[in-house]
Amino acid sequence: MEEIKLSVQSRKEVGSQRIKQVRRQGFVPAVIYGKDAQPVTVKLDKKVFEKIRRAHMGESVVYHLDVFDGDTRLSDCSVIVKEEQHHPVTDEIIHVDFNVISLTQEIAVKVGLVVKGDAPGVKKNHGSLEHHMWDLEVICLPMNIPQHIDVDISALEIGDSVFVKDLVLPEGVRTKEDLDAVVCTVIPPMREEEPGAAAEGPTEPEVLKEKKADSSAGKDKDKASEK
Repeated sequence: MEEIKLSVQSRKEVGSQRIKQVRRQGFVPAVIYGKDAQPVTVKLDKKVFEKIRRAHMGESVVYHLDVFDGDTRLSDCSVIVKEEQHHPVTDEIIHVDFNVISLTQEIAVKVGLVVKGDAPGVKKNHGSLEHHMWDLEVICLPMNIPQHIDVDISALEIGDSVFVKDLVLPEGVRTKEDLDAVVCTVIPPMREEEPGAAAEGPTEPEVLKEKKADSSAGKDKDKASEK
């Protein structure tokens, strides 16, 4: 992995109304958090940032931020995204939090899991692949963060599972997740209802009708004997 350079502008605007103005100008407000420093408020070009996100969709990206005040370069740092906030309706990005990192110190980060292969239990026996995990938290140096981790399901029959201990992690990458945790499982197909079972109805009404008919017949016999 390589650092992606991103220039950002120092931001003095605070408060909901002034932040809305920042967004209308085509920027995304952001905050840079460091371990031993006060948070730094910045704004970044929305189009540039979204282009990077689309190109690295689902990946953990390491950014090298150059912080400017106008044309004056104030500082630079390596960061990863701590959190993104999106509009609840349009889903457009409206705020970003960055964490400052050291390229020489390990960090914990979540990496997406990507299924590879065709499970015989699904392809031949009509089972279904059930996901229990969609990502895995790994520990490594920032430049060793994998783009994704493959999950090989090519040998799974119905009832078989892939566990965390079955995953092949790149060199220099480890995890503290439970090694016996299930990543995915092939489950049996749904049982279909037997044809005609739903059409069968209760027999009680017919029995009641017969009893009612017998009762009427008895009354007719009584009337005949009275006559």
